[in-house]
Amino acid sequence: MLTLSDLVGLLPLLIVATTALLVMLGVAWQRHHGGTAAVTVTGLVLALASLPLASAASSTPPLMALDGLALMGSVLVLVSGLFVAALSQGYLAGYQGPKEEFYLLLLCAVTGALGLVASNHLAILFISLELLSMPLYGMVAYSFRTERSLEAGIKYLILSAAATAFLLFGMALIYARTGQLELAALAAGLAGSPDPWMLGGAVLILVGLGFKLSVMPFHQWTPDVYQGGLAPAATVLATVSKLAVFLVLLRLVLVAPVFKSEWLLILISLLALLSMLGGNLLALFQSNLKRLLGYSSIAHMGYLLVAVIVGGPLAVETTGVYLFTYLVATMGAFGVIMHVSSPFSGEDAAGLHHYRGLFWHSPWLAALMTLSMLSLAGIPLTAGFIGKFYIIALGVEGSRWWLVGGIVIGSVVGLFYYLRVIVTLYLREPGIQKNVTEVGHGRMGELALLIIAASILLLGIYPAPVIDWVAGLTWAA
Repeated sequence: MLTLSDLVGLLPLLIVATTALLVMLGVAWQRHHGGTAAVTVTGLVLALASLPLASAASSTPPLMALDGLALMGSVLVLVSGLFVAALSQGYLAGYQGPKEEFYLLLLCAVTGALGLVASNHLAILFISLELLSMPLYGMVAYSFRTERSLEAGIKYLILSAAATAFLLFGMALIYARTGQLELAALAAGLAGSPDPWMLGGAVLILVGLGFKLSVMPFHQWTPDVYQGGLAPAATVLATVSKLAVFLVLLRLVLVAPVFKSEWLLILISLLALLSMLGGNLLALFQSNLKRLLGYSSIAHMGYLLVAVIVGGPLAVETTGVYLFTYLVATMGAFGVIMHVSSPFSGEDAAGLHHYRGLFWHSPWLAALMTLSMLSLAGIPLTAGFIGKFYIIALGVEGSRWWLVGGIVIGSVVGLFYYLRVIVTLYLREPGIQKNVTEVGHGRMGELALLIIAASILLLGIYPAPVIDWVAGLTWAA
């Protein structure tokens, strides 16, 4: 049975789930878009504030882990969900239809992500992954009257179901070999040299998680879903979903010996190299900003796989720093897309021509997009440089020279299309369809964008507090 200490450890997850119930009851009683957004933001802030209490709990809830990796993941998930909720208020203001259910889906997805980053059992891993994925189907297809949105939702649903089948089959093979589902017991059961059944199960699990991370060659859904889905839904896919799934993959590699076999590490290395180069090369040909960010995320997941391949304590620290820098830059780019597209009036303003001359209409949005693109490119004095430096240093320490070469080549290729977006912002020729400064977005959204811009700069200039925090959590894990 659950003790009081166990419930304290689950406090952030319980607060988010309770907030989802409150939003549901509020929708049943009386619809109010602003009130629903405020309740959502308040619940996520309270969950974030409860993390110190949860980390100090004297006992660990069943099937869960309350280590440094889980705490770091919980902070990143809650912060990402908080910014998405704040930015969505102005974006959804013009949506012709029910708006409040979007926040309910967002809270359910955040609940699943919180369970996923702390999962210490294959059963809770699967349940949390589905609790994260199923709301995303609805969020992507939320504007179902728009053809692209409905197509993106159906496509993501079908391919995600196929990935789930791979994941379950892999779990079944490993369970048949070890008779265990708990990760700690699983590690003991897999202590010997891996046999073909264990390797087969690990490969199938890797395929299932690889789809969620959209690493090549499991990436085909990414550009279409990013383009067709609502901008807030694409933001959740690029941030909350990917960071939670990646932390699960990292935990599996750190705990289960079968994932450390040389044969499997070579396979992951090939996927990483393919993602780095392929994601950047395909992004070169994109004229749609959301598709470009989709291919960019594929490349960034390839960079992050270096941490999985090298392993060790520094891998957890590197993952935390890189995810933090990737999240603020991605959130900034999608935040500008939501701001330019606000209030929602059909498909998002995602074509590069929508941003031609944005600087002359809204200098601060152009400045934020510039910072985000420079950070994603890894330019010094932005947050992305710190993350890229950590990844390269980790690859050098692990003597993975060909992966380091892939990071360098991919970064050079990526610099071209990131700079193309930046140049488009400052062209004098008219291209933007409306004066974004005349559109009301709500104070929450504007405050969120200002915080994101400040974070990109501060992390690039003075990253020591974040690095120290992540390093402290790593050693506590």
